[in-house]
Amino acid sequence: LDLVQSGGGRVQAGGSTTLACRASGDTNCVEVMAWYRQRPGEERELVASRNNGGYIDYGSSVRGRFSLSRENGPNTMTLRMNNLRPEDTATYYCHVLGRSFPTYCEPNYWSQGTQVTVVS
Repeated sequence: LDLVQSGGGRVQAGGSTTLACRASGDTNCVEVMAWYRQRPGEERELVASRNNGGYIDYGSSVRGRFSLSRENGPNTMTLRMNNLRPEDTATYYCHVLGRSFPTYCEPNYWSQGTQVTVVS
């Protein structure tokens, strides 16, 4: 399974931007699709996730500002980020939690990451 993401870049505080992720290959391994972010010197944190049942969850720091959708198909994920703050500056990663079966599925899949920089 491969994850390809797009979007990101430099944004003014208060502005918006969108990240997109597409899973290809062994997409039957997808249990949960999620976005994580990581700031320098910090651990990776969950931004938003969607499981196969359609349940969506958001990290507390982004709830009400970010929204997750899959407007481009079942194995895609779009993160719309509104009202951006300088503290949203981070590298954003698309993640898939792999299913337990088939057994060839890996537990975790990560994209290459993309930088989002919010300037005030």
